[in-house]
Amino acid sequence: MLRLLPILLAVVMGLVMYTVSARRLRHALNAQSTALTDPALLAHCAVFQRELGLKSLPVRVYEVEMLNGLAAPDGRVFITRGFMNALKAGTYTSAELASVIAHELGHVGLGHARRRMVDFSAQNALRTTLMLLVGRFLPYIGIYVVNFLISLIAARLSRQDEFEADSFATALMLRSGLGIGPQISLFEKLGKKSGMAAPAWMLSHPKADQRIAAIREIARQG
Repeated sequence: MLRLLPILLAVVMGLVMYTVSARRLRHALNAQSTALTDPALLAHCAVFQRELGLKSLPVRVYEVEMLNGLAAPDGRVFITRGFMNALKAGTYTSAELASVIAHELGHVGLGHARRRMVDFSAQNALRTTLMLLVGRFLPYIGIYVVNFLISLIAARLSRQDEFEADSFATALMLRSGLGIGPQISLFEKLGKKSGMAAPAWMLSHPKADQRIAAIREIARQG
């Protein structure tokens, strides 16, 4: 039992760290968000709400300048002010931003926040276990090797979540009459903007061309 104690403590610590992080994020979102007021986006959200059979679908604007959407651990959906400013400037269309919201609804509907809490705790336990084992053979660099391996596992799991949320969004966009065009054009624009050169297996999000190919395949299969 004593041998398992460090692993059990790592699981508990992972849960505590995730809970604290989620609480901080909730406070930040409460303090730095405003109601979504764009008429076109609200119209798209109303269609999503109807198609999903939801009683309400409150989407808020997170007042930060980055281009991003966010599914909070408590199930709320946010789109950033950066995206809203880009919509106003004509860089993105309301349908493209609707696809961002549909993607975040996918994270909520598929329970990814709960899964990430479990994954984070499991990764923390695995990190502790590997450090105990690897540290015997690589006493100085073992910690760096283990952290690198855990980061690869975390990235793979994150990419899986992103593909699943994309799939959810594709189905919702098709049912809502928007089609896959806005999703594809959004990723084309974001892909050009990011210019990521890192290997795909090190990224927390799939590359744009991979996401576009998956979306087209889902639409082809009907």
